[in-house]
Amino acid sequence: MAEIKKIGVFTSGGDAPGMNAAIRAVVRSALYYNLQVAGIRRGYEGMISGDIFNMDRKSVANIIQRGGTILKTARSDQFRTPEGRKIAYEQLKANGIDALVAIGGDGTFTGARIFGHEYDIPVLGLPGTIDNDLLGTDFTIGYDTAINTVVDAVDKIRDTAESHDRLFIVEVMGRDCGLIALRTGIAAGAEAILIPESKTDLNALYERLEKGRKDKSSKIVMVAESGEAGDAFEIGRQIKERYPQYDTRISILGHIQRGGRPSCMDRVLASRIGVAAVEGLLAGRRNEMVGIISNELAYTPFEHAIKHNIEINDNFLKIVEILSL
Repeated sequence: MAEIKKIGVFTSGGDAPGMNAAIRAVVRSALYYNLQVAGIRRGYEGMISGDIFNMDRKSVANIIQRGGTILKTARSDQFRTPEGRKIAYEQLKANGIDALVAIGGDGTFTGARIFGHEYDIPVLGLPGTIDNDLLGTDFTIGYDTAINTVVDAVDKIRDTAESHDRLFIVEVMGRDCGLIALRTGIAAGAEAILIPESKTDLNALYERLEKGRKDKSSKIVMVAESGEAGDAFEIGRQIKERYPQYDTRISILGHIQRGGRPSCMDRVLASRIGVAAVEGLLAGRRNEMVGIISNELAYTPFEHAIKHNIEINDNFLKIVEILSL
């Protein structure tokens, strides 16, 4: 394998708190090992257009605490084509880049896997997504911050719900994965949680609402977006029809879940696996995602990391049922 002299780093897909901490770790680790490092703006789209610049220690100063990504992010239809990937590879060669660190989620690693097989360039990935839906790591960069953001928001919603004796349907991100709704629902004391991994039975939800304490002045139902029973507005409509006595309101938390200062956990996770990515490339690794499993570094092939067969622990759902009384 050719000696690595210059690493390119980029972020792609949805932004996640802690991506800047990961960029910082990759840049400073590369410099520590006497490598050059380049930033690629706007992910694969920037790779194709040649939006590439050299980075040094100062490039990543004072960013570990910032949300979002200083390298920007974008989706690229052109990179999905062989012609687009060929242009991207030529741009990397023109800039002397002979290895890549890709920070992102499922779509990012799908592109990295194809690119790594088509061209002789080592690629390692760092899991940056608030959904925590990748195999090969216990937690993804951004997940801890996102769930704390949601809990803080739902705590505030609960204040209003208590004051007005209201039932709130709170929708959170997680179109294909309900881990945000599940964990935050438990942490916020939700009466019910609807997630895509568990078949949505509205009759069971009605039963839960009917069995709940009649003197309880507020109720929270957590919903992962785009579930089989519909979005929060559709579920809210059906609850209003069945229980007109409830003052039912809808709250869509939306993109506030992606923003904000990363938590300590996300900063440490990003720093740890960012260093491991550079060290992994120097050790000859390629086409793998770097993660942490049981507090130990783990390298998982891209094709396994992106399979989306996360299993929900049934004990979590049982906890919701027990504690919602």
